[in-house]
Amino acid sequence: MQGEPPCSRKFSCPPTVPRWPRRPPRSRWGCAKSLNAQIIGVNVIDPFPYIGIGDASAVGLQAYLTEAKSAAGQALDAVRQACEAQGVVFAAGDTIERNVVYEGIIETAEAEGCDLIVMGSHGRQGVKALILGSVAQKVLTHAKVPVLIVKG
Repeated sequence: MQGEPPCSRKFSCPPTVPRWPRRPPRSRWGCAKSLNAQIIGVNVIDPFPYIGIGDASAVGLQAYLTEAKSAAGQALDAVRQACEAQGVVFAAGDTIERNVVYEGIIETAEAEGCDLIVMGSHGRQGVKALILGSVAQKVLTHAKVPVLIVKG
């Protein structure tokens, strides 16, 4: 029909590590499947959360990045498998390093031409939310495309 907005066809879904591999939310797949959309998985790793002293810093950072990349790969594999099980196209999956996680999610969605960002939220409240901040809130605030938050 004329005058209706175009349907979303490509969704960016940053998995929540480590919870996603155990229980991917089905709502993400149902929406994508009904719209015949593709899923673009992205996992953003902050490369500098580790602070060490001297030589221990380099060793600790390398151990952190190795473990973070492994967990991210497992999360993206779980997304791919869940998409396959639900009959949804998993078009791409990547792990990137960014100092500001929400910017990495938005950059990927823009680069891939995503119509929608679908992501989970831990639902922190009070002091925890104030101190830790919320990646989901920052994506919601700064993204130029719609954002669907699935509370996890």
